[in-house]
Amino acid sequence: MARVLVVDDEALVCEAMAVLLSRRGHEVVVANDGVMALRAVAEHPADLAIVDILMPVKEGLETIRDLRRGHPAIKIIAISGGSLIRDTDFLSMAAKLGADLSFRKPVEPQVLLRAVDACLEIRCAPDDPDRPDPPNGPPDLKLVD
Repeated sequence: MARVLVVDDEALVCEAMAVLLSRRGHEVVVANDGVMALRAVAEHPADLAIVDILMPVKEGLETIRDLRRGHPAIKIIAISGGSLIRDTDFLSMAAKLGADLSFRKPVEPQVLLRAVDACLEIRCAPDDPDRPDPPNGPPDLKLVD
């Protein structure tokens, strides 16, 4: 399948996503901050990055910007548990910096899998219950133009 980079400073979030995505057949690389993420993708290019916004060392918005600049083909999903702080909508900012999809934590496993499938344009049979939604995505995902 695809190589997916999961970037989050919460170890349990990384572990849960890694298990979920690897069970789906993806190769998963985990990074705990933006510096580690950029190093990982430089060594082994990824097809998709799932990037948390609020992290220490190098936060998600910088990471998204740098991923988009250095690896324009990579698909990016931005996630945040604190997406609206002091009138700052971090998920909208992530979209402006190049995120393809964005949504708030916590995210249900099936929502995450549908988002990954949509970003990677994975094709399923019409009657497959895990089939991704049409190009505008499911109603619980925020798609970025």
